[in-house]
Amino acid sequence: MELLSGAEMVVRALRDEGVKYIYGYPGGALLHVYDAIFQQDEVQHILVRHEQAATHMADAYARATGKAGVALVTSGPGATNAVTGIATAYMDSIPMVVITGQVMSHLVGEDAFQETDMMGISRPIVKHNFSVSHAEEIPTVIKKAFHIAQTGRPGPVVVDIPKDMTTPTERFEYEYPKSVKLRSYNPISRGHSGQIKKATDLLLAARRPVIYAGGGVIMGEASNELTELAKLLNYPVTCTLMGLGAYPGTDRQSLGMLGMHGSYEANMAMHHSDLILCVGARFDDRVTNGVDKFCPTAKIIHIDIDPASISKTVKADIPIVGPAQGVLTEMLELVAGSKKHPDESALKAWWEQIDEWRARHGGRYSTDDSELMKPQQVIEMLSKVTNGDAYVCSDVGQHQMFAAQYYKFNKPNRWINSGGLGTMGFGLPAAMGVKLNFPDADVACVTGEGSIQMNIQELSTCKQYDLPVKIINLNNQSLGMVRQWQDMNYESRHSHSYMKSLPDFIKLAEAYGHVGMKVEKYEDLEAAMREAFALKDRLVFMDIYVDPFEHVYPMQVARGSMRDMWLNKTERT
Repeated sequence: MELLSGAEMVVRALRDEGVKYIYGYPGGALLHVYDAIFQQDEVQHILVRHEQAATHMADAYARATGKAGVALVTSGPGATNAVTGIATAYMDSIPMVVITGQVMSHLVGEDAFQETDMMGISRPIVKHNFSVSHAEEIPTVIKKAFHIAQTGRPGPVVVDIPKDMTTPTERFEYEYPKSVKLRSYNPISRGHSGQIKKATDLLLAARRPVIYAGGGVIMGEASNELTELAKLLNYPVTCTLMGLGAYPGTDRQSLGMLGMHGSYEANMAMHHSDLILCVGARFDDRVTNGVDKFCPTAKIIHIDIDPASISKTVKADIPIVGPAQGVLTEMLELVAGSKKHPDESALKAWWEQIDEWRARHGGRYSTDDSELMKPQQVIEMLSKVTNGDAYVCSDVGQHQMFAAQYYKFNKPNRWINSGGLGTMGFGLPAAMGVKLNFPDADVACVTGEGSIQMNIQELSTCKQYDLPVKIINLNNQSLGMVRQWQDMNYESRHSHSYMKSLPDFIKLAEAYGHVGMKVEKYEDLEAAMREAFALKDRLVFMDIYVDPFEHVYPMQVARGSMRDMWLNKTERT
């Protein structure tokens, strides 16, 4: 049996778990661990410039691969700087293990230098957290952390390690567990067959069905099964912001995104449906609008791995607790073997109605006679230049919604954004995490001049580790979504939503050793963007000036039903 220090156990356990990259920032409470990292080559550490970026890099790796990302931060301000990233992962059910240093165990509770109660601080925003009290338990604790993070409904797990648990001179027998069992944690591994049979019968009897897919389809690796079921039945599919790519966005049966800024046809189809098959989504407020007016004629089948999500806001007629992939596989077998079939005449009429809604709006926007470039045009060009095959990481705001609406995702795990928490500053470190692990792929960060400045220091990390992402900055000189709400609800009183004294982003990018491009006219956009993506080994910051007065539409009318939408600044359903 090998003898290792607690610090060496941390690194060895990560290696034995199959971790290649960890993202972090050193500090006093973790120096023993950092010394152990230095003395090996298998687990590689990426030095960010701010701990929030470490968590977002780990988060994006998890979104792109389905495996837990790992962040490493020191005690006190290092740990608290990671809180936003932990909450971001928690809200979107993303598997992540965050190892935080802590002051020496005999100082805990003494208000020691750089001490914070990370167990208490993180408790509301983690799936679970651990505090190491004996060095020899480190391998088991880390194994448990990964098991909890990656099974059931995924989520972040914090492991808090006091400095004296990693002392180099104290060595213990090391063995990494092959598996762990937790008496109080037994996630469901399959759905109830009786409920699946009832759901299938109801599904086949529907006359105006809609399949509503969320992020759980992607994280549950059920995109193929969902697509096969939709194709077999010829039913329309709409995806949440987190579920984009779960079903091919360019396919005829795709209605696009639903909800607050969802497509006209998706929201209308949902409202008028008689059956909703919800898979891996949670009926959050950005989808339902006024819950009391939500889809009044629809029966609801709700498939989710987390029983707490079912009937939480909208009552399910047939609840099914279980993994999306397994439940859909069983449902596919029942549909394929059933003597019942969907009513073809009813389905034909339903598709004719959907096509009518699609023809009425279909993502239209006005380019008018203005010389100002529209943000929608930029996203459509990005999709054209990358053949719709890029990893698109976004920040939060209007640019995020435009990207969700106008970049058609045909594959899962390609749309990387903060949905539940809505974290500005997420986009750049997320793109870095994806590019590091998929170096040959096109990786774009769609951002705005507000969001990009929240973690712009990570341009330095990009230079150090050669991460040639492409930054698509939709520069409208304002906090666009804030300004839009002020236009719509506050008589255009733009209180602190305009960005003044912006930096010269081109010079700033060049100062960090990267390439900067400024684009002000639409006729110059395609050539510039093709040149940017042709520079395979260089980070390119594209500062693209767009119409500062453009709004994101459709937009649901607050507290209305799903069919109540603004279609532009003057037209309302």
